[in-house]
Amino acid sequence: MSIDYGKTLNLPKTEFPMRGNLPVREPEVEARWEEMDIYKQVLERTKDRPSFILHDGPPYANGDIHIGHSLNKTLKDIIVRYKSMAGFYAPYIPGWDTHGLPIEQAIVNAQKLDRRNIEVNDFRKRCEEYAWSYVNKQRDQFKRLGIRGDWENPYVTLLPEYEAAQIRVFGAMATKGYIYKGLRCVYWSPSSETALADAEIEYHDKRSASIYVRFMVKDGKGKLDQDTGVIIWTTTPWTLPANKAISLNPDLEYSVVIADGNKYVVASGLVESVTKEIGWEQVETVQTFKGSDLEGIETQHPFYDRISPIILGDHVTLDAGTGCVHTAPGHGEDDFNVSKKYNIEVLCPVDHEGKMTQEAPGFEGLFYEDANKVVSEKLKENGALLKLSFITHSYPHDWRTKKPIIFRATEQWFASVEGFRSQMLEAIKEVKWTPHWGETRLANMVADRNDWCISRQRVWGVPIPIFYCKACNEPIINEQTIDHIANLFAKEGSGVWFAREAADLIPAGLTCDCGCKEFRKETDIMDVWFDSGSSHEAVLRQRDNLSWPADLYLEGSDQYRGWFNSSLSTSVAVHGKAPYKSILSHGFTLDGEGRKMSKSLGNTIVPKEVTDKLGADILRLWVSSVDYQSDHRISDAILAQNAEVYRKIRNTFRFLLGNLAGFDPMKDRVEYDRLPELDRFMLAKAAEMVKRTRKAYDEYQFHTVYQTVHNFCTIELSSFYMDISKDRLYVEAPDSEERRAAQTVMYDILLDLVKLLSPIIPHTADEVWQFIPGVTEASVQLTDMPEVNEQHLFSEEEQARWTSFLEVRDEVLKAMEEARRNKVFGNSVDARLVLYPHTQEVYQVLMDMEYLADLFIVADIEMHEAGTEAPAEAVKLEGISVVVLAAEGGKCERCRVVKEDVGTVESHPTTCERCATIVDEHFSHVTE
Repeated sequence: MSIDYGKTLNLPKTEFPMRGNLPVREPEVEARWEEMDIYKQVLERTKDRPSFILHDGPPYANGDIHIGHSLNKTLKDIIVRYKSMAGFYAPYIPGWDTHGLPIEQAIVNAQKLDRRNIEVNDFRKRCEEYAWSYVNKQRDQFKRLGIRGDWENPYVTLLPEYEAAQIRVFGAMATKGYIYKGLRCVYWSPSSETALADAEIEYHDKRSASIYVRFMVKDGKGKLDQDTGVIIWTTTPWTLPANKAISLNPDLEYSVVIADGNKYVVASGLVESVTKEIGWEQVETVQTFKGSDLEGIETQHPFYDRISPIILGDHVTLDAGTGCVHTAPGHGEDDFNVSKKYNIEVLCPVDHEGKMTQEAPGFEGLFYEDANKVVSEKLKENGALLKLSFITHSYPHDWRTKKPIIFRATEQWFASVEGFRSQMLEAIKEVKWTPHWGETRLANMVADRNDWCISRQRVWGVPIPIFYCKACNEPIINEQTIDHIANLFAKEGSGVWFAREAADLIPAGLTCDCGCKEFRKETDIMDVWFDSGSSHEAVLRQRDNLSWPADLYLEGSDQYRGWFNSSLSTSVAVHGKAPYKSILSHGFTLDGEGRKMSKSLGNTIVPKEVTDKLGADILRLWVSSVDYQSDHRISDAILAQNAEVYRKIRNTFRFLLGNLAGFDPMKDRVEYDRLPELDRFMLAKAAEMVKRTRKAYDEYQFHTVYQTVHNFCTIELSSFYMDISKDRLYVEAPDSEERRAAQTVMYDILLDLVKLLSPIIPHTADEVWQFIPGVTEASVQLTDMPEVNEQHLFSEEEQARWTSFLEVRDEVLKAMEEARRNKVFGNSVDARLVLYPHTQEVYQVLMDMEYLADLFIVADIEMHEAGTEAPAEAVKLEGISVVVLAAEGGKCERCRVVKEDVGTVESHPTTCERCATIVDEHFSHVTE
């Protein structure tokens, strides 16, 4: 009888593909999830567990998702998937922010519209259609990333039920006295034609004129002569038509200096810098005054026939300029506040488009920036311009249009942050912050924050639900009007406010205190941050399967001034408590060189291109690999590295699955007490891996999960255990206890790995799950995370012994690698080792190991007593010397190991004695 030994090796046969081909396979997996409604099944399975609510911060619906969206949504998905497998009921409701200026601008640009000449309801309808189109696009793109959630019932800020809840938040704040209308100096965007809040401002460099201007004394009150000029410095010449005063610090010293034959007033601490800037050659100080001594002195406006008095303010510093501050109450917050103390009328001669009005004679119709040159020329003509130059400095810009803003005094609606600031600061202390500096960052913002300007002069948004009495112009807002409008919006949406006249919107019987029953309606809409900042009320407190406050808010670090801030404001104002128990923030995604991503630089990474080329699991694996709490990098090269890591993980799965062919965990499992020590060691390493990975998940340290699992797959498994176990798996009889022991360990490790990686690479995990023998769940998502098996953990003594052995093994492998390079042997099983331990400890470590030759994957080992002198040809290493030789004997045709007993069994002349016995006992029926 002739035996084909290749057939007796029981080589792994599996349908699990070697190559992932993720761009093709992932959509198939996603289709299966959709068909089985995996989200619903997961919730049904976990419905009786404690809840964990991650509240989704709504992305803006005005474009395809970018890499930042991918990172954010994937982080959330990893957490929600993990929590649902870790003992929690974790529903996830995705949301969208759908109102605001960018959509208005997109419609105007795309459809070539003149917003002023299109009917409001028609325009709002176009905006809504545009927003829904991108909600649907982004929904598909997020689903393609494998994000699991209630995609059929997301929350969207334009939905009637959401808008109604937002109105009730506004009403509750108004009832508590936190909403008021007032004339204030606010950020104004001429490019957007609306007021802006702090969160809508970003800073960029801007080139501005820098001018020094003198205001001649008109009435010095017996202290300053009329031939004295008070010098101001400004980078906004266009605001000089609005000048109403000059501010000095009451506690600073001011000098009257003679320079180039003229007298000027400058803060004493700035005389030197002003001399240098203006270019005076000789300067003499003739008088000094305290700022408070000069209060009330009148100066002449440099080109208008009006007085600019000297007033006092603590906002004046020696940081720059002259210490004499040009004060235009219509164009600066400090200017506005200090002028209010002196009852100085506010003048704001710039309209909503940024054009000078008739209140700035001589400059009417000029765009404010164009007015800079004309104003400077007027100053020069009047002899008031002392110096003109240009500087580049950081200046506030509209975060949407990226164009400079101005400060403009207008009547706006505000939320009085001062009214609940202390409560917000206390609420912040109750929140868990990751990173920890988030607490300080938000607390500082709240401490320094002005009242919140919540009105916008646009139409695509939720209207401010205020009526005005036509007789006395008194604003009307009370529980009756709020309840009526909220119910109306819940039925018909906020569009009804624009579609109907005020008379058709007011509750029946509404009467002003003055007796009038006729009203007009407010035309401003709410700040979109009020929209999204109301989501805790509109979503968490409205949906049956959610709870308030949320367990976690997770967004980019820019949201400390955005959503984290606005959500805290509305929640504390209404409920006295933060809407979140913990905050987790992430940094920004940069390119491979650490640069900000920009289309103009051509360094953007498009998520769809990644999923089409590499697959979503590669992108998700990248997300898990980065320390996302700081700024992090992505590039094609970095993604390629992650694809290689993925390949190693997938090959690990394939090896484990392949060697479980024919294994029935119900009947073939080997009990722990009967496992060889090597197998128990691997279960100990697996338990340590599970312990560290679970802890990392709980602490949101996903890069630790990534590193731990990757190292386990490549080092403990691939380079050690799987390599050593091949002999048992391929050579021993299929039902032998040795082989079943290895399969038992591999089965348990496979289950652990698939479950642990399911939140990160869910497509692959579910694909693997379909091939695992003995599992009954339709998806790995319907299982729980592995627990640490305390029985498997080694004692300190056992760990120390194996650590010592692995250190010795690493040393011996160095000698083997050198011998391989010198062609002493080809495959390691062709080698024979002669070991000379230097110490008794090393000797004992080696002697205590079972199957020592198998652990080194060599044909034979000869061990010498500790301290035996090694021959000259031995490789001397740390703790041991080694001679590597070619093994003696023949190569067994079946196990491929060189042995001296090959051919000793007459019926099997090409095999070793062990293989001959196995063949006779288990494979004698197999013929060629």
